[in-house]
Amino acid sequence: MEKIRVLRLIARMNVGGPAIQITGLMSNLPVEEFEQKLVSGFCDKNEIDYLEVNELKVTRTKVEGFGRSVNLFSDLKVLLEIRREIKSFNPDIIHTHTAKAGFLGRIASLLTFKRQIRVHTFHGHLLHGYFGKLKTSLVILAERLLARFTDKLVAVGSQVRDELLSVKIGSFEKFKVIGPGLDIRELPERVSSLKSFGFLENKFFVTWIGRAVPVKAPHRILDLAKECALRGLRIQFVIVGEGPLLSDLRSLAKKEELPITFLGWQSDIEKILSFSDLVLLTSENEGTPVALIQAQMAGVPVLTTDVGSASEVLKNNQSGFCLEYSVKDFADKIELLAGDLRMKTSFGAIGKAFALENFSVIRLVSDHAELYRELISQSKS
Repeated sequence: MEKIRVLRLIARMNVGGPAIQITGLMSNLPVEEFEQKLVSGFCDKNEIDYLEVNELKVTRTKVEGFGRSVNLFSDLKVLLEIRREIKSFNPDIIHTHTAKAGFLGRIASLLTFKRQIRVHTFHGHLLHGYFGKLKTSLVILAERLLARFTDKLVAVGSQVRDELLSVKIGSFEKFKVIGPGLDIRELPERVSSLKSFGFLENKFFVTWIGRAVPVKAPHRILDLAKECALRGLRIQFVIVGEGPLLSDLRSLAKKEELPITFLGWQSDIEKILSFSDLVLLTSENEGTPVALIQAQMAGVPVLTTDVGSASEVLKNNQSGFCLEYSVKDFADKIELLAGDLRMKTSFGAIGKAFALENFSVIRLVSDHAELYRELISQSKS
């Protein structure tokens, strides 16, 4: 039996949800049935490549210029290079991930003038929190057009799918919801992790994990730190990640003497989660936040804004809290968990069982294998 050839494209394999999902698929789809290749660009200077930092080996070609920024001349060169990669690999399925790869990858596929099955995954969307009205309208128009030439649209959550449908991107029948899937290693001892970062043990650690960019709203951590300090709570906030806003956040936190520690990017997420008492997400827009899944797999409660499909990755009021953002309401939840060990323990246990059952890498791989087989079968009928 001939293998199903899958060419996977993403602009950047920076540390985050899409990179984790792609790595899970590249590493775990059955090699006797699937042959895969990854095409990606290079990460920005303030980012870390997930494959490189974890020393993971997958078949990958890196294309210069295929990154986050938009440049007409550079992107045209990338488009032609992707077209060459498609013609060389001759895939049965082209699967694009995130916006820029979805745009360039699907156009490059059309320009080969050969029939390939096109799949695109929305790990989130750009409908709000990124651009002004004009640019957002152009993004929507482009996605509507490309959806017509895409065999299957994958959304990482029902809410993400519904928001895309609300602006007439794709059709309900063309969408398939496939939630994230990942593994987590055994956690080290809490005490040893705390000591390695120079932390004291007698505090409640609230950890924020992500890129310090406007849509993630990391400035809200400063407000929460102020409020918790005013309430006399022994809360230590920890920011894990890099990004363009980080310098200003550091300066403000230092100026106002806030209990916030900045750890930068950390490749050992298990070490971070081993000392965390609560994982916090403050975003204004999200897809399906992997950090919340990782936290629950580690038995850590979560607190998140009700954006994107965040509500789908936790059991609200049982493994964490998902609510509209306000300083008071978020601080109330932090104070509640910090003061109730029994509740914190219960939330952790419920979240762990829920995450392991619903978001394993085995399920992720199974869902994609089934989708690919179905699409191949339909193309032959």
